[in-house]
Amino acid sequence: MWRKYNKPLLAKIRRASREYGLIQPYDRIAVGLSGGKDSTVMLYALSVLQKTLPIPFELQGISLDVGWDNDYELVGQYCRELGIPYHLEKTQIGRIVYEERKESNPCSLCANMRRGAINNIARQLGCNKVALGHHLDDALETFLMSLVFEGRMHTFAPRTYLTRADITVIRPMIYVYEKDIISIARKLELPVVPNNCPADGITKRHSMKEEISRLEAMNPTLKERMLHAVTTTLWAPLMLPEEEQVMVPIKKQMDAVPEPDTRSDTEAQPPADR
Repeated sequence: MWRKYNKPLLAKIRRASREYGLIQPYDRIAVGLSGGKDSTVMLYALSVLQKTLPIPFELQGISLDVGWDNDYELVGQYCRELGIPYHLEKTQIGRIVYEERKESNPCSLCANMRRGAINNIARQLGCNKVALGHHLDDALETFLMSLVFEGRMHTFAPRTYLTRADITVIRPMIYVYEKDIISIARKLELPVVPNNCPADGITKRHSMKEEISRLEAMNPTLKERMLHAVTTTLWAPLMLPEEEQVMVPIKKQMDAVPEPDTRSDTEAQPPADR
C-alpha cells in the first residue's frame, strides 16, 4: 500500500534525509506526536522507512498533554498497531501560558516550552534525535513571517543540534506539501486528534497561509520559487556534500568485515567496534 504514497511523501523524506543527514544508522528517534495530521502522517512514513531503508534505526512516539483535554488514546493505539513504543507526558504548559503568564501572544512561549519538554523527555528515553512534523508549507510560512514581521530572512532548519539539550532536532517532511499530507491522512484514515488549543486558527501563521494562497493565484509556481530561495541560501550550509549523500546498506558493511579467525581463543581477532 505504501508505494502509492512514495512520490508525494516517502521519496521526499528520503531526499531530505539524504541531503541533510536526518536519519542515520542506529539512531533512536523520538517522534513528536501532537495527534494532528502532520505528526501522524510523519509517524506512518517513518514506520514504512524503518522497514524499507537499508539502515537500522528505532522510533519512539512521544506526546505532550499540555492541558487542553486532547484525547491521545487513539495516538497510543496507532503506535501500538505499528509496533512503536509510546510515551504520554502530562504537563502544565497550557495553565502556565494562559493562566499564570496570561500571554497576549501565547504561541511563541507555548512552542518553546513544548520543545524544551519533548527534548528532555526524548533524552530520558534514550533518544538522540527528535523528529518534528513541520512540512514545506510551514517552512515557507515561517520564512514569510520573518520577512514581514522581523525584517530578516529566516526559517527553521532541516536539522539542528541543540548543545544544551544534547539532542538533534530533525524535520523529515520539509519537502512535503501540506495538501499531500491532508490527502494521505484521509486515504489512510489515520487517527487524527482534534486540536483544542484556544489559539488554533487565529495566529499570524494562519494569515501568512492566506497570503501565500493569494500570491499563488498570481504565480502557481510560487512555492517552488520560495523553496529554491530557502534551499540555496538558508539551508545551503547544512546540505551534505554530494559524495556523502549515499546511504550505504549496513548489511553490506557487515558483509565486508572479515570473519574472525576461530583457530583458537588467543589467536582470534574480533571485528572492530561499530
